[in-house]
Amino acid sequence: MMTDKDVFINDYERVDDLHRKGYKIIQDPKKFCFGIDAVLLSGFATVKKGENVLDMGTGTGIIPILLEAKTEGNHFTGLEIQEESVEMARRSVKLNGLSDKIDIDQGDIKDVLSMYKLASFDVITSNPPYMNDGGGLKNDFTPKAIARHEILCSLDDVIKGAAKLLKNGGRFYMVHRPHRLSDIMFKLRENKLEPKKLRFIHSYIDKEPSMILIEAVRNSKSWLKVMAPLIVYNSDGTYTDEVYKIYYE
Repeated sequence: MMTDKDVFINDYERVDDLHRKGYKIIQDPKKFCFGIDAVLLSGFATVKKGENVLDMGTGTGIIPILLEAKTEGNHFTGLEIQEESVEMARRSVKLNGLSDKIDIDQGDIKDVLSMYKLASFDVITSNPPYMNDGGGLKNDFTPKAIARHEILCSLDDVIKGAAKLLKNGGRFYMVHRPHRLSDIMFKLRENKLEPKKLRFIHSYIDKEPSMILIEAVRNSKSWLKVMAPLIVYNSDGTYTDEVYKIYYE
């Protein structure tokens, strides 16, 4: 199947509306589709006019596409190791007519210095694998397993890579799980990324947090702001006003 921009869409893929500037994204529902964590990260990250952004572990390119739609950043790069996801992300970029604004590179987060110059990005984002104990998944190299478990890269790899590629004063934004917070804080400071903002995400107001959003700044002074919690759903299961705005406004 061909689209109006002559981008091939496989029969097993779907094209989802991102509700931003008419942009769409190609996904394979049998492998891995973006989740609310990526959308919330795109709403949390600050990208100023003229800044260059790298998204580490970009998957099918959702975060660069959303950030291009929401901000006045100069250029956006997505780095992804899985060939199928890279190919799909590149087609989504072309589908939206963003080839001059977004690059999708195939590569390993552990090898970022062979791909990019030191201190070459103003902002780096990441929605990395959350689980550090693969257990029986150690030999599972399916796209979903790679996206969710630290099979091909670790939290340490992501933070070290970000620290090396950020300019002095550059900002690192990440979404992760609360149970990894101690590890995250330790690794950030070990790599001279000072935690500056922390926000807990709760599915419902009476539930424990299920995710965290964190901003860290390269070579910044110590000062951490814990923001008001972000509640995803109202009691009736609809999105709260804030989450609705992140998705649709």
